[in-house]
Amino acid sequence: MGAAALLDVDGTLVDSNYQHAIAWSRAFREHGLAPAVWRVHRHIGVGGDQLVARVAGDQVEERLGDAIRESETRLYGELIGEVIPFEGARELIVELRERGHPPVLASSAKREETEHYVELLDAGELIEDYTTAADVERTKPEPDLVATAMRKVGELSAVMVGDSTWDVEAASSAGVKTIAVLTGGFSEAELREAGAVDVFESLLELRERLDATPLR
Repeated sequence: MGAAALLDVDGTLVDSNYQHAIAWSRAFREHGLAPAVWRVHRHIGVGGDQLVARVAGDQVEERLGDAIRESETRLYGELIGEVIPFEGARELIVELRERGHPPVLASSAKREETEHYVELLDAGELIEDYTTAADVERTKPEPDLVATAMRKVGELSAVMVGDSTWDVEAASSAGVKTIAVLTGGFSEAELREAGAVDVFESLLELRERLDATPLR
C-alpha cells in the first residue's frame, strides 16, 4: 500500500465551483446582501461554516450565518443536477487504486451532496471512504478534514489532490503534500504560493504525468 490519495471533490473531480458560487451569491441576496460573485468564488473551497464570515464579515455571520447557509443548501440543490464529472475523474480514481494508493474523498460538502457525487462518479466500489462537513467542527482551510480522511484509512501517509488554495493550506497544516489542478479557477501561481508541489491543467494531464508526482 502506498500513500493514500485524498481527493477533493468540488472543483477537482466534479465541475461544481461555479454552481456553488451562484448558489452562495443568491443566498446572500435573499438576505439583503450583494457581495460580488468574484469575491464569493474566491472562497469556494472554504467550508460553509467559515465562508459567510470570510465573504461578508463576522457581524453578518453572527446575525445571518445559519439562515444564509440554509438558503445556499436549497439553492445549490436546484443547481446540482447541472454538475458533471471532469473528464478522467473516475479513471484517475481507478488508476490510483490499482497503483496501491487508497482513494479517499476528502470533501467538506454536505453528506447528501457527497453521496450524490459518489453516485455520479460511479465510485462507490472504488473509494475507501469519504468525509463530509459533518465529520468535523472546522472545515477547510483548517486541517481537520484532511486528518479525518487519513484516519479513515488507518493514518497512512497521504497526498492531497485539490483545486483551491484552501485545499493546499488544509493539507499543508496536516503535514500532507498537495497536487493541484487548475479546474477550480485558481491560478498556478496562487496554488504554488500556497504550497502545492505540482500543478496540472486538468485531471487528464495529471494522469499522464502521475509518475512525476508524489503519487508515482
